[in-house]
Amino acid sequence: MLTGARQTGKTTLLRELFPDRPAVALDLPQDAALAEESPAEFLRRHPPPLLVDEVQYAPRLFRNLEAVVDRSTAKGQFVLTGSQRFVLMKEVSDSLAGRAAVLELHGLSCAELGDVLFDVLAREQLAGVLARGFYPALWEDPTTSPLDFHHSYVATWLERDLRQLLNVGSLRDFERFLRACAARSGQLVNKSELGRDIGLSVSTVTQWLSVLEAAGLVVLLEPWFENATKRLVKTPKLYFADVGLLTFLLGLDARSVATFAGLGALWETFVIGELMRWREVHHPEASLWMYRDRDGLEVDFLVSVGGQLFALDAKLAELPRAGDARALNLIASRLPRVTRSALVTPSRSGFPHSAGVEVASGWDLPAWLAA
Repeated sequence: MLTGARQTGKTTLLRELFPDRPAVALDLPQDAALAEESPAEFLRRHPPPLLVDEVQYAPRLFRNLEAVVDRSTAKGQFVLTGSQRFVLMKEVSDSLAGRAAVLELHGLSCAELGDVLFDVLAREQLAGVLARGFYPALWEDPTTSPLDFHHSYVATWLERDLRQLLNVGSLRDFERFLRACAARSGQLVNKSELGRDIGLSVSTVTQWLSVLEAAGLVVLLEPWFENATKRLVKTPKLYFADVGLLTFLLGLDARSVATFAGLGALWETFVIGELMRWREVHHPEASLWMYRDRDGLEVDFLVSVGGQLFALDAKLAELPRAGDARALNLIASRLPRVTRSALVTPSRSGFPHSAGVEVASGWDLPAWLAA
């Protein structure tokens, strides 16, 4: 089963990998109705091997898939996709536990874009790339307007997916909530403040945040907790998974991003997106954290992989100042497991910064992590 936010390319990828496999898309109402109301008949008409797209629209199908899979020793009879992880994982845990491998597809990574990224970067500069974001459709056709794409993306998601996930009385209220979250991307989650701004209860904020997370639109980055000191902040940080969607929700375009006071926070959002894509492809066992204590010491990202701990701070300047490494040096002294530290910048290549700290290129983070 391949999960991921809408428009990350799940269907395109699987039809490229399995060109001869019959496919059924359950976002078509007639197919979804048959799969949900008569799952046995659906599987009789569409026997395996089969690719089922947007399987979350027919949750009752999972029970019948369980029976079919258990009757055969053949592997890979069904390839499923879905963009509502909350619904999917509930059904997997109920019916397909131990029977399904689950992978998540994020937007395009810099490594996947290759020279195309640098061509656009040379033409549009950093602000243009951040405003564009990393959904494949925006790179497949360079003439596609990021503003138009993201506007349609949000409207479609609210209308099609949200109504199934939540009984929201007013989609307008949820869109206001979405934009309020965007204004807090890269900040500690304060549910009381968020609810007060929109006129929602804390329980509703909690529920709506879980929906955004399940849909792959936001990431809640948990704080490092191995050190049991009470001085550590225990509240997660909120990030949007795609920096282009974030800029749209903030009401920005490529021109206004360039002068935006929070440009550093947008770069930080880009960096966590690259880290999420790196983890899913190269090291699914890796853990991502943030570090912040009550004394004000903060490091954007801790990456735990292979028994090592890497400390990373996102910095917008291509040539960071000497003082920019202070937090990384302090964290290395407090956490002996930290073996490497880096300032992640928009520079085209990495280089040494100071004792114990390097500069890593945000456009090539996997290379630094693998070195």
